[in-house]
Amino acid sequence: MRIRGITEADWPRLAALESEAYADLSLAEGEELLRSRARASAGTCFVLDVDGRPEAYVLALPYPPFRCPDPARPERTVHHTTNLHLHDLVVSAPLRRRGLGTRLAHHLAHVASTRGFATMSLVALAGKEAFWQANGYHPHHAAPVPPGYGSDAVYMTAPLATAPRPHQAREAV
Repeated sequence: MRIRGITEADWPRLAALESEAYADLSLAEGEELLRSRARASAGTCFVLDVDGRPEAYVLALPYPPFRCPDPARPERTVHHTTNLHLHDLVVSAPLRRRGLGTRLAHHLAHVASTRGFATMSLVALAGKEAFWQANGYHPHHAAPVPPGYGSDAVYMTAPLATAPRPHQAREAV
């Protein structure tokens, strides 16, 4: 099992995972919209490979605080902000409830902090607010969320621990 960046060959599998995860909720965006999120990212989109096959993924992109991508529209802008928005995290059905989502979320938070992001945000869907609270996120029920996320969607944020940048670590030695 390893976490790595997304490759071109991964997209059909990621679209299938997304469709499987959101089919019952009518929230699937489809491959082209997912790709648009990755194009606007800061190298912050990853897959979890299990035996050479992507079985989970996370897509995150810089986005201004208290705003989020519209799931009905492709991303056309690369935002310059210290907030990284975790847009989507999916684990294949057979591997859920094994801590893999948490592992991906922690990996993303570490990468984000090393790249200078100060906060992370997300929209918790379908009753997942408790999962994200357990992972350090705080709800902001008054924050607007586009209707495409579903009626029970909640905007959430978390501060990131500041990780030393490589040049800072060398200077301290």
